[in-house]
Amino acid sequence: MSIAERPGQHRALRRSDPTRPLAGIRVLDLTRILAGPVATRFLAGLGAEVVRIDPPGWDEPSLAPDVTLGKRCTRLDLHRTADRRHFETLLAEADILVHGYRPDALEQLGYGDARRRALNPDLIDVALCAYGWTGPWAGRRGFDSLVQMATGIAATGQRWRQAERPVPLPVQALDHATGYLMAAASIRGLIARLRDGRAVTARLSLARTARLLTDHPGSAPGPAFGGHQDPDYAPGIEHTAWGPALRLRSPVQIGGTPLRWTRPARDLGSTAAAQIRTFDRARLSGSIGRSGEQSS
Repeated sequence: MSIAERPGQHRALRRSDPTRPLAGIRVLDLTRILAGPVATRFLAGLGAEVVRIDPPGWDEPSLAPDVTLGKRCTRLDLHRTADRRHFETLLAEADILVHGYRPDALEQLGYGDARRRALNPDLIDVALCAYGWTGPWAGRRGFDSLVQMATGIAATGQRWRQAERPVPLPVQALDHATGYLMAAASIRGLIARLRDGRAVTARLSLARTARLLTDHPGSAPGPAFGGHQDPDYAPGIEHTAWGPALRLRSPVQIGGTPLRWTRPARDLGSTAAAQIRTFDRARLSGSIGRSGEQSS
């Protein structure tokens, strides 16, 4: 993880309810499968107001029930002038931008680092790529299983299983681990802004997370998975867009702070862009605001 800080304009943040520590924090989510959505889902569970933006026609039907929890999901076409204005309004109001496109993708759309800072000098900018931000593979397309292949994790699996071909891990461990690191970087950015008035930029990659895992291989494999038990499930029924469902508890918590999501999972683009002209101010009132004054 690479962290850089710069002076911001220091729009004030007020300390919030410890049971909802991110209430009032505005997160703009420009991510896809899987690490970025894990990060923004976790931030939503701590109370953040998350708006996920996808382009027209993009879908992730197999994973949407898992990664859209707690978020409003809309679509914008950043090749259209009206949608660009809409996006710039949201970006200017955001406290945190989490994005996982290739390193040059936003630059090509006219929203490179300099433009993002001009629109929002206090923005906490957290970005993810596959193979790192420098070197010959920087900017290359990739996802968890491919990075496992490239970094030797799948070769280790092949030797362990005595297989004829590389064997990736049975879970997307790089995605999930990197997602929680992205959430941690976002929270670190909020601390820096609250304490010092600094604006943080964080850069993470699946390849760096793979290095962390291979440098710390851990102990011998544990017992075989025996299926989920009742205590593994979160309490209550979640009324998703696909019907009532049980959800597993989050594997990560911060101290005794409960994770709670006020919006069930939904389809991508389920909220019309016209309904998200700005962040939901009604939900933000009485929480962490720019003025730093207590609102009712």
